[in-house]
Amino acid sequence: MIDKTTVDQILEAARVEEVVEDFVNLKRRGVNMIGRCPFHDEKTPSFTVSPSKNIYKCFGCGEGGFPVNFVMTHENMSFPEALRYLAKKYNIEIQEKEVSAEELAARQVADSLYIVNDYAKDYFGNQLFNTDEGKSVGLSYFKNRGFLESTIKKWNLGYTNADRDDFTRSAISKYYKKEHLKTLGLTSRSDIDFFRSRVMFAIHNLSGKVIAFGGRTLSSDKKIPKYMNSPESEIYNKSRSLYGLYFAKTAIRKADECIMVEGYTDVITLHQNQVENVVASSGTSLTSGQIHLVSRYTSNMKIIYDGDPAGIKAALRGVDLVLEHDMNVKIVMLPTGEDPDSFMKAKGTEGFKEYLAENEKDFLFFKIELLMADAGNDPIKKTIVMKDIVGSIAKIPDQLKRAVYLQETSRVLNVDEAILLSETAKIIKKDLKKKDIDNRRKNNKSNSNHPKPTLSAPGASGEEEFFPMDDGEAPPPGGFGEQSAAPPILDDEYQEKDIIRILVNHGALIYDEEEGTSVGQHIVAHVRDDIDKIDNPIYKTMLEMAIKAIDSGDKVTAELYANTQDAKMSSIAVELMADPYTYADWEQKGVFLQTQKPPDENQVLDTDQAILRFRLVKIKKLIDIVENTIKEFPVDQNGSEEFMLNMKVFIKLKDERNSIAKELNAVIF
Repeated sequence: MIDKTTVDQILEAARVEEVVEDFVNLKRRGVNMIGRCPFHDEKTPSFTVSPSKNIYKCFGCGEGGFPVNFVMTHENMSFPEALRYLAKKYNIEIQEKEVSAEELAARQVADSLYIVNDYAKDYFGNQLFNTDEGKSVGLSYFKNRGFLESTIKKWNLGYTNADRDDFTRSAISKYYKKEHLKTLGLTSRSDIDFFRSRVMFAIHNLSGKVIAFGGRTLSSDKKIPKYMNSPESEIYNKSRSLYGLYFAKTAIRKADECIMVEGYTDVITLHQNQVENVVASSGTSLTSGQIHLVSRYTSNMKIIYDGDPAGIKAALRGVDLVLEHDMNVKIVMLPTGEDPDSFMKAKGTEGFKEYLAENEKDFLFFKIELLMADAGNDPIKKTIVMKDIVGSIAKIPDQLKRAVYLQETSRVLNVDEAILLSETAKIIKKDLKKKDIDNRRKNNKSNSNHPKPTLSAPGASGEEEFFPMDDGEAPPPGGFGEQSAAPPILDDEYQEKDIIRILVNHGALIYDEEEGTSVGQHIVAHVRDDIDKIDNPIYKTMLEMAIKAIDSGDKVTAELYANTQDAKMSSIAVELMADPYTYADWEQKGVFLQTQKPPDENQVLDTDQAILRFRLVKIKKLIDIVENTIKEFPVDQNGSEEFMLNMKVFIKLKDERNSIAKELNAVIF
C-alpha cells in the first residue's frame, strides 16, 4: 500500500496536460487545450484540458476528471495502479506500507493478465539471448534483418523453441494460472504452447504494457502459417491496437503526421533509422478504431504499402475509412518488389525520406490515376471509376474540403462540376438515411429492453421517477437532452450543489482579509448546523469532508475530492469546475466591470449569495413542516401551550425567511 505522503506527492506532481498529451494530441485554445476525445469517436474536438484547474472534460460524452482519473479510465487501471504509473512518469520513489496477503492477492488478480504477458515477454527474450537455439536461429534472424541489439531489447523481441510445452510448464512452475495462459492464447486448449519455433514480437498498449504477441515462423514450409497472433482478450482488441504506437506517439505529434505501414519489421527498421512517426496495422485492413487512435495525435496520415497489386488494394481499402474521420490522406507506393524494410536498407534514411516527399500523392489523384489507367477508353469502366471517386469524396465530413476535391476532380476528369456535386449529394443523402435507419433500430431494440417511464406519484413504483419543474426553475445542467434523464432532481439539490461548487472552486481563497478566514471556513461556519438537512447524500459527504478538513487546519480545495477513490465524487468535482465557455478578455479592449469584480475573482459575493439561497430553501422547508403541524391541531387545542410554541416558531421562521429574501432581492409569494 502506498503511504499518504507519497500519494500526495504523486498527485501534486501530476499535471493534466502532461499526462493527457501522452495519449491525445492537444492544441492550445485560449487558456485551455483541446483535442479529440479518447473515450468516444468524434469528428469535432470537444475534449478540453484546463492546465490552470488541472482537469480534463469532454463536453461530448461527459467524461472528466483529474490526471489520476484519466489514467484510471484510459488504461483501465485501479487507483493504486494509476498512482504507480504517475510515479514512474514523474520519477517519484514510492514508499509503501506492508501489504496484507489479502491485498496482495486482490492486486495480483487485477493485474493477472498483464503479469502473465510480462513473464512471457521475459521468457521469450531469455530464449533469444541465452539459449543455443535462440541465439543461432532467432538472434541470427534479427541481426540479419539489420536490427541492433539495443533495438531488439527496446522492442521486446524474442524467440520460442520447438518444444511442445516448454513455455507452459515453465509458467506453471512459477505459479501462473493455466486459465490465464489460455485466456491470453499463450497455451492452447490442449495444454501445449501456442507459439513454437517462432521469432516473437511483443505488442504494447499506449502506456507500454505488453498486451499481445505476434510470432513469425522461419520455416520454408508453406503449410505453416507465416504469422500467428495472440487472440483477443480483455486487454487486447486487435481492431483498436496499432503496432509501434507506444514508441511512435511523440514523434507523430511532433511531425504532425503518421506513417502507416503493414508489418512488424517495417516499423522497427524505420524506427531504427530515425523515421519514428510510423506504426503498422499488422497485416490487416485499417479499422475505425485504429484510425481513431491515430487521430488523437494528428489529422495527417501517409499510407505506405508494397508496390504490388495486393498492396495497392490494401491502400484503397483503408482510404475511405480514414476520410470518414476527417483526416488528410496521402499515399506512397513503393517500387515493385520493395517493402518499407527493404527499401530503407537500399536507400538509407535520407534517400527514403526524399522518395516519400517526391512520390507522395493525395488520395484523390492517386485513385484517379490508378483507376483511370485501368479503365482505359472504356466508357462504362470510366463511369464506374467516377462513381467510386465521388463515393470517396462523399465520405469527407468537412463541406469546404469536399467542395475543393469536387472542383479538382472536375478539372482532372473534365466532367461538369454540377454533375459531380449532384452525385455526391445523392450518396450523402443515402448514407444519412442508412444511418438514421440503423439508429432507429438500435433505439427500438434499446427501448424494447427498457420500458418507457411514465409519470406517476413519487415513490408509487420501483421505476425511475420524473418530477415536473416549477415555473422559473433552472433546467438541469446540460439542458433537457440525454443527460437530463438521469436520477430525479431532489427538492433542494441545486442550492446544495451550489454550496459544493463554491467549496470546490473557491474553498481555499480568502473571504475576509482582516480576519484571515477562507471561503471554506466561512461556508462551514454557516452551514455546519444544517448538514443533517442536506438531501443529496454525496453532497452531504462532500460537506462533511470539508468540515473535517477545516477542523484539522487544512484548506478545502478541489484536490480534496479529486484524490479519493470515489469516482462519482471526483466526477462531480470536475463537473463543477469545468465550463465549455471562457470569459472574454474585455479589459484588454478597455472595457471594465463598473459595479463588481470579474466573476472568477468575486468569491465573496458568490459565497454570500449561495449561503443565503441554501438557507432560504431550508427555512422554507421548515416553514412547511411547522405549518402542517399547526394545521393538524384540533380546534379545541388552538390555545394550548404546544400550539402557541409552534406558532412562535412559525412566525420566527417566516421573519427569518423574509429577511433572507430581502437580502437576495427575492419576492416571496
